[in-house]
Amino acid sequence: MDIIVWVIIITAVAGIFGTGLGGVVSAMFKRDSRKTVSLLLSFAAGIMLAVVCFDLIIDAITPEEGAKTSIFVVILGIVFGYFCVYLLNTWIDKKTNHEIEHIDKDHPQTADDLDELIHADHLEAHKQSNSSLFIAGVVMACAIALHNLPEGMVIGASFAADPSQLFGGSRFILAVIIGLHNIPEGMAISVPLMSGGMSKPKSILITALSGAPTVLGALLGYLIGTVGPLALTISLAFASGAMIYVVLGELLPESILMWRSKLPATATLLGMMVGLIVIYI
Repeated sequence: MDIIVWVIIITAVAGIFGTGLGGVVSAMFKRDSRKTVSLLLSFAAGIMLAVVCFDLIIDAITPEEGAKTSIFVVILGIVFGYFCVYLLNTWIDKKTNHEIEHIDKDHPQTADDLDELIHADHLEAHKQSNSSLFIAGVVMACAIALHNLPEGMVIGASFAADPSQLFGGSRFILAVIIGLHNIPEGMAISVPLMSGGMSKPKSILITALSGAPTVLGALLGYLIGTVGPLALTISLAFASGAMIYVVLGELLPESILMWRSKLPATATLLGMMVGLIVIYI
């Protein structure tokens, strides 16, 4: 089967299935799952850090054997990728938290558990109408769909650097981790949709479809990465910056908010060691 077809299939599973699974989790939500999800996210963050720092960035610096790109090009690509996802997340927060216009004892500056992280506490506290809850869910779905585009580019660019490793090595592991990362995002979409009166099957379907742009991003990242060494460097550097923000700005904060313990840090370290094993063995 053609490499592009496999990239589409793998990315579709990571984007559509991963986000849709978040909708399923919301439909069957259990509060005692917070510790497990926290450790899982921390472990995934550790693997992703290892893949980015010890694999993707190294490939960006040396896109072809014997060729070496200027380190400043790599740094600019990383910074650009980081701030692209940062700005997207900032926009998502403003659009999805518009109902919270004040800070008081009922609205702390930071979330303190999983319910508040996925906006369930605020949706319940404000007693919004079904229509406003539904609109909030639609806005979240559109925002996450846009957010998934650069994540797809990460998968595409990583496979462009080494097309021979479809189901082994760090490339495939990276796609799996992005799929896990999409689970909380799916929860953030489905909670307001179901609270707004939409049926669980429809909410899960819309949630899953919000992951579809991941496939488009993967195709874009793969095609750019195959143009030439410089294009591959830029693509990999962008992907690295995007993933660094996902780890530092999303995965690790989410895991800590879900469970305030020292164990998530240990899970992150364990993930990094597993990532090194995957890369070099």
